[in-house]
Amino acid sequence: MAEAKVGKSNGTGNGSNGLSATSFNEALNTPISTQYDVIVAGGGASGLIAAVSAARAGARTALIERAGCLGGTGTASMVAQWVGFFNRETRVVGGLPFELTERVRQAGGSDGFRRYIMGEALSNPLPLVNFPFNPEIVKIAADEFASDVDVLLQSQVVGPIVNDGRVEGIVLQNVSGRTGLGAKFVVDATGDGVIAAAAGVPLADVEFDNHSKQPCTLVFRLSNIDVRRFRDLPREKKREIAVEGVKRGDLPWESLSFCSTPGGSDAISLMSRLHGIDALNAAEVSQAIINGRQQIKRLLPFLRENVPGFENAVLSSIAEQLGVRETRRIVGRYTLTEEDIVANRRFEDSIALGAGPVDVHHENGTGVRLWMPEKPFEIPLRVMQPEHVQGLVVTGRTVSATREANGGARHMGTAMALGEAAGVYAALSAQNGKEASAQAVRDVLRSRGALISEEDAIVLSRSEAEAIPPI
Repeated sequence: MAEAKVGKSNGTGNGSNGLSATSFNEALNTPISTQYDVIVAGGGASGLIAAVSAARAGARTALIERAGCLGGTGTASMVAQWVGFFNRETRVVGGLPFELTERVRQAGGSDGFRRYIMGEALSNPLPLVNFPFNPEIVKIAADEFASDVDVLLQSQVVGPIVNDGRVEGIVLQNVSGRTGLGAKFVVDATGDGVIAAAAGVPLADVEFDNHSKQPCTLVFRLSNIDVRRFRDLPREKKREIAVEGVKRGDLPWESLSFCSTPGGSDAISLMSRLHGIDALNAAEVSQAIINGRQQIKRLLPFLRENVPGFENAVLSSIAEQLGVRETRRIVGRYTLTEEDIVANRRFEDSIALGAGPVDVHHENGTGVRLWMPEKPFEIPLRVMQPEHVQGLVVTGRTVSATREANGGARHMGTAMALGEAAGVYAALSAQNGKEASAQAVRDVLRSRGALISEEDAIVLSRSEAEAIPPI
């Protein structure tokens, strides 16, 4: 193997020939700049809540995020609605995630929970309750929410610091250079299991066929929309428009789905669809973003010419980051299955409730498998715990679950509930010098008003349910 040194040129190389080596050896001496009780890698919906949760449990906490804002899919990827707080007329998420919705609402970033038809132009639309919001207000609210946490934005997590099978910190890279942060406990909330994979946590077998993942989405925002005119269209008409758009090649899939910010004159749209993307491959992600923008370019004239309410649409923004549904999932101490959800299986170590819907997008087609569980389902702490690696807990869409179960548990409301549990578990473990028990985690969560088992779910009265307005 040819070897090349990293650093200044000594002036003896032949610049016209370029670098002849196929690889090079690096000698790195990375300083560990700070020690924390808990480090959370990833500041999306789950990581944000995990960091605040750990800090409120008394842990000195750092939160590392590669984007320039917190909130992840809801902000940087502009998926401007939180789903997973309600299963039909039953609220299943409380605690810190619910507190955050109140902060966003009070800041003018949302009108609150609304009734919404998911996939209303699909052949199998699903009514549910969502929380639509203005992503820009959520960015501000998230900053304030995390005021007791040391936040590093625009910082890429490179990997873990591992010593004798235990994660003892992370390595990150940013404009200041490369540095390490030490921790008594680390939360992997990267969404891609960056820390877990590098630390040797086993991954589900399906992860090795990365091109069979569910499609990605690049969200875009339109202004000057007559939202009410579109909402008042019969669903059959929306379906007809969508089917014709797909047939003509102007619409990537059977979706006319969008949310609006308070004021209701914009459409934050989930209409693009990018198949066959390995979202763990930087080159493919880059090309997918470029292709997504080309899809949006083709979508605009179709929407203006064919969709009532979109005649005067103006493109106002495109998400900075691709919306990714699926990359890695760990193999944990328990794997949540679709059968667990259907059977409403109970768990002694339940630390969160999932609401659904179960939402699995066809790998290569234009449809979605979409259904709502009959009841909220319990999620055990064990799905977040690696089997053989210590000092680490995983949260968000990387937890141990089958593809189908993950389709019901990856919604941001559920991810936030998992994040609160991960933060408590990490903080208690850091403080005690050993793994916290599930019961200790459950006790802290319940003291905060978190909803962690079937008995905790809040069934709305008829008057409360009727008070939730349509979107």
